[in-house]
Amino acid sequence: MLAFQRLDVYQRSAEFLALTAELKADVPRGHGPLIEQLRGAATSISLNIAEAVGRTGPADAARTYAIARGSAMECAAALDALRIFGAIAPDKYKRGCDLLERIVAMLTKLCWSKGR
Repeated sequence: MLAFQRLDVYQRSAEFLALTAELKADVPRGHGPLIEQLRGAATSISLNIAEAVGRTGPADAARTYAIARGSAMECAAALDALRIFGAIAPDKYKRGCDLLERIVAMLTKLCWSKGR
C-alpha cells in the first residue's frame, strides 16, 4: 500500500467516489451531464490527494491539496443541484454531504500544515 492510500482523507475520497457510482445508477434521465461533472470532480479529489503526497516540497503539496479541496467544494455544489432538481434520494444526499464535510476539513488542515 502506498503512503497516500493509508490517509483517512484519501479513503474517504474513495468512499465518496463509490457513492457517485451509485448515484449514476439512481439518478433519473436528463441529469447525465451533472452526474458526469460530479464524478469528474470526485475523481479529481482522489487523484490530487495522491499527487500531493508525491510532491517534493511542502508548498507544492499545499497547492495540490488546495486543488483537491476545490474539487470537493464543486462536488458539494453538484449534490445541491441534484437535490434542488429532486434527482437524489435524501439519504444519499446526506451521506455525500457528510463525507464531503470530513474531506474538506481534512484537506483544509493539510493545506494549512503544508503551506507553513
